Amino acid sequence: MSGGKRRPPPKADKLVDHHLGVVKNAVAEHPGHPLVLMGKSMGSRVSCMVASSDDINVSAVVCLGYPLKGAKGALRDEILLKLTTPTMFVQGNKDGLCPLDKLEFTRKKMTCQNELHVVDGGDHSFKISQKYQNATGVNQHDVEVEAIKAIAQFIQNSIA
Repeated sequence: MSGGKRRPPPKADKLVDHHLGVVKNAVAEHPGHPLVLMGKSMGSRVSCMVASSDDINVSAVVCLGYPLKGAKGALRDEILLKLTTPTMFVQGNKDGLCPLDKLEFTRKKMTCQNELHVVDGGDHSFKISQKYQNATGVNQHDVEVEAIKAIAQFIQNSIA
């Protein structure tokens, strides 16, 4: 926000240089440790772009609510198809920015190892409606705990 007005965030590619610098500093401060990048929405796109850099060695990438579909409906899969780092997607099945059928099509084309954890009833922020909770008996805490367990297992498998 600037001057009290909401503005869209900068384009993802404009954020990469800054994030790459932050990641390089973290790697320099903690040599020999595995590097796992995680981001939400555009942050996941930026994490994928940083992971594609030749300058660093990333052990895994976790994409929370990856925005596969652009504002005009075009698929933003080019960076995903270039990835060589193990990648996990955590997506709500009601996420309009990442239809699961389009993600599945993209995942099949990816050359890196990749996994998907679906938050049933979840939107782009993994929120499930009260109606869905009442109908299924599942609550928000339960779906979040399951997502965390899936992420932890993916990371453990990726850095082992």
